[in-house]
Amino acid sequence: MHDFEFLEPASLAEASRMAADLGEGVRFIAGGTALVLTLRQRMVRPSHLVSLGRLDSLRGIDFDPQGGLRIGALTRHAELAGHALVRRHFPMLAEMASRLANPQVRNQGTIGGNLCYADPATDPPACLLALGASVVLASHRGTRELALSDFLVDYFATALDADELLKEIRVPALPSDARGAYARFLRTAAEHRPVANVAVVVQGTGRRCTAARIVVGAAVPVALRLPGAEAELLGSGVTPGHIARCVAAAAAALSPLDDARGSADYRKAMVQVQLERTLTDIFGLGRE
Repeated sequence: MHDFEFLEPASLAEASRMAADLGEGVRFIAGGTALVLTLRQRMVRPSHLVSLGRLDSLRGIDFDPQGGLRIGALTRHAELAGHALVRRHFPMLAEMASRLANPQVRNQGTIGGNLCYADPATDPPACLLALGASVVLASHRGTRELALSDFLVDYFATALDADELLKEIRVPALPSDARGAYARFLRTAAEHRPVANVAVVVQGTGRRCTAARIVVGAAVPVALRLPGAEAELLGSGVTPGHIARCVAAAAAALSPLDDARGSADYRKAMVQVQLERTLTDIFGLGRE
């Protein structure tokens, strides 16, 4: 690492002004699980690190039936996994958080830091996108809310302005007939970063599907919703044929990453397997 100044603002507005005044050499640090690695590898060389640790306005989890779930950006993954409100109202979100990375990252890393880093090979974006999440961004100039799909712009890129912080994540309450699941694929049991993941939320009772959200992550540069695949599930009753057409539509819509961790064809195949298994389980077709 090289030398830098470590700053500890007492408010969100103060942190934002620091970033505005100090310019491109500033990096915000929350849990630090990603940033510290990039510092050690000298991928970034900031002049100032602005710690968010004292900003209690970025903490907390609460829920109400009208407003849905609010997750403070400094919420650690382990907190999200174990929180009673999350487990009760959004079990797929709690399950995702309980399997993210490894125990060290889950107990130190934050959900806000994860989204701001925008690494495609992670779990929260696909799960939150399937749940219809939005983010609240704040600075000394005010706040704005963006759909998560508008916040995640590209490979390691977000819509954050230089002086903005991610304040909280909002997840709307699920309809009473909604259910969902999240699945991830790892190359080996020892690896912690998914090569592909799938998140699905559907509405309807039994095998009837009145609405669906299907999102693929990790295999693509940015978590991607697949409306063409979703349309194949809508109707009076989902059958294996519907699922097969849904999986084929999903594969046709993908332009997967192709790198040392997995070829494009391999990632696409893993998405197809995950999606077929997830839908089969959601609609109870594997019990016949």
